[in-house]
Amino acid sequence: MSMKKADMITALLLVVVALWLLVGGYRMDRLEIRQIHPASIPGLVPMILGVLLLVCAALLFGRARVGSDGAAIDFGNTGRLIWTAVLCLGYSVGLIGHAPFWLATFLFVTAFVAVFSWGRDDNGSAKLRRIAIAVVTGAVASGAISALFLYGFLVRLP
Repeated sequence: MSMKKADMITALLLVVVALWLLVGGYRMDRLEIRQIHPASIPGLVPMILGVLLLVCAALLFGRARVGSDGAAIDFGNTGRLIWTAVLCLGYSVGLIGHAPFWLATFLFVTAFVAVFSWGRDDNGSAKLRRIAIAVVTGAVASGAISALFLYGFLVRLP
């Protein structure tokens, strides 16, 4: 399958998901009985995501129509795909619900940054620097994500 055809199919699938988000968000309860401001309806975020996904799908479809048809799909480095799957499954199945959210997110982000920034030719100090960067990134991301959910979205985290 050519990359052009794959992009067109992906764009159409994204349109379906975007429309599903828009309709689902629109159908959510408005909570007007509780005197909640219309801008804070629960379906607002899914509807915004649906609109943004529609824009991305349109851009992808337009680019695929204009682009060349010669390239075949390149799945890249299979090892990176496997690492991504293992880390994401470990986070969603192994950590979430079994550890505090902030700790699970810290471990996930730290491991992800460490795995994907690791260089084979790095010497000892370069590896130590990469690990330090991964730990700092994990701490900052975990704190920011936890704060966003707790104070921005008013969601109690596990």
